[in-house]
Amino acid sequence: MPSSPASICAATWIRWKTWPTPPQTSRGTVSIVDLFCGCGGLTLGAWEAARVNNKTLKVKLAIDTCGDALAVYRANFAVSKTTAREIDIREVFPGKLGSPPQAVELTAVRKAGKVDILVAGPPCQGHSDLNNHTRRKDPRNALYLRVVRTVELLKPRIVLIENVGPVIHDHSNVVARSLKTLKSLGYSVAARIVRASTLGLPQRRKRHILLAVRDAEFDVADAFPTDCQQPVAVSDYLADIQDESEHRTEMFRTPSRMTLRNRKRVEYLFKHDVYDLPNEQRPPCHENGHSYISMYGRLKWDQPAQTITTGFGCMGQGRFVHPTRPRVITPHEAARIQGFPDFFDFSAAKTRRSLQDLIGNAVPPVMSAYVISNIMDHIG
Repeated sequence: MPSSPASICAATWIRWKTWPTPPQTSRGTVSIVDLFCGCGGLTLGAWEAARVNNKTLKVKLAIDTCGDALAVYRANFAVSKTTAREIDIREVFPGKLGSPPQAVELTAVRKAGKVDILVAGPPCQGHSDLNNHTRRKDPRNALYLRVVRTVELLKPRIVLIENVGPVIHDHSNVVARSLKTLKSLGYSVAARIVRASTLGLPQRRKRHILLAVRDAEFDVADAFPTDCQQPVAVSDYLADIQDESEHRTEMFRTPSRMTLRNRKRVEYLFKHDVYDLPNEQRPPCHENGHSYISMYGRLKWDQPAQTITTGFGCMGQGRFVHPTRPRVITPHEAARIQGFPDFFDFSAAKTRRSLQDLIGNAVPPVMSAYVISNIMDHIG
């Protein structure tokens, strides 16, 4: 039976200050490859899934093009630059689907060795509904198929690919093509929109998860959560740190500075005890007819947050004003809402812009933790 959403990466885990102790009686080592790894949300979820199943996780390869993201990844998972590589995946796995392996691909395959889990979060901006310029036809969308090429060569037991929901509408049908190819490679596959709120996170984030398991003797779809979980309020995750910024100075624990005009907008929200600015308080471009009502809005203490994006440091980019304090949320609060525990170290990010990008672009660890833990229940 699938795990309870509240049983892994829960609010108590989020508050742990130090990394959990690895299992004393390990049932073995699980190896992982993480493509488009970012700061490591998917790897962290797999790490926790392995831990609760009394296993140890070993990173064989992680790839990304963002130096700051890789610096954070390396610091947390104690891997070198030769394991967590700053390189374009097309330089490592450039071959076409179904073609013989190229020399560079064979080198990567030999270095990785046996791989149990492959996770990937290919760039989603091309699929996003917020991208009004190249949506559905963005050339970055083809990177999804680079993941499948890597699967073709590494032959992992478990594959998990995360993306935004609209990826299924891609002009070149990357999801349908991926499912067809994975089935031809002997994988049992399933795909579903997963809501962060059904996994116990105080966030309305929705993501498309493609899951594939080689030689599965169970229904792969059973690994997904159901939608029966009651929404979690942001207060459950933020209550103990809402005044942290009053006595801490680190970038991670303090909010972005606001312009004088935005400070007045925040004052209006609290003075009138409202959560959406009226038109006359908004900039002209956000007045009548604007469809993004949440911009310049205030979070509600007893409800989940909207999707955390890279713009959480600016009230003009979403509903990111703190529910009970006249400021925007801090990076620490955004990381909590994303499901990153306090023991995860973001200090390698050197600028506030970089920190916001890493947190906003990350995959909540619980998404991989829940699904992979359920698969481990089946395959031992």
